[in-house]
Amino acid sequence: MTSSEKSIVLVGLMGAGKSRVGLELARLMKLPFLDVDREIERAAGMKIPDIFERLGEKEFRLGEKKVMLRLLSEEQRVLAAGGGAFIQPEIRAAVKEKAISVWLKANLETLVERTGRSDNRPLLRGADRTEKLRELMEMRYPVYAEATITVVTDDQTPAAMARRIMQELNDFEKGGNRTNG
Repeated sequence: MTSSEKSIVLVGLMGAGKSRVGLELARLMKLPFLDVDREIERAAGMKIPDIFERLGEKEFRLGEKKVMLRLLSEEQRVLAAGGGAFIQPEIRAAVKEKAISVWLKANLETLVERTGRSDNRPLLRGADRTEKLRELMEMRYPVYAEATITVVTDDQTPAAMARRIMQELNDFEKGGNRTNG
């Protein structure tokens, strides 16, 4: 499978823009788009916050792994992965084998501002949002850095980010090297 036939998996923390950028990128690439969190909700028959509340994070992560591995084995598409998906070694290995990963990297200020728009973030419930996001950045950014392509999302519209990703994908296709844009 050549890189131009692989799915694109957007990774990054909550608030990085994976869903909005993913929709725009899929439109530009003329590929289907799936938000993995919505697929998990569909499979579980309940919303993500309810899964966390009723079943716990461990069960959520098991379901997330099952859904991600299934989606990676299907048709080429753009996937917006949940913030913790790429952290799981089995998912990360499957993404590296079957897809091109793009890390949407945002600074703390951007993430705090964007996550403040929604109360649908189980990991932020009852926590100091800034501190929790800082903690997640420290834990997850070194793993996200393993993505094939990195795109900084601060002060960018979803359309501009999607165009930038397209440019990075074209550069990657030509040279086959990881990029850091």
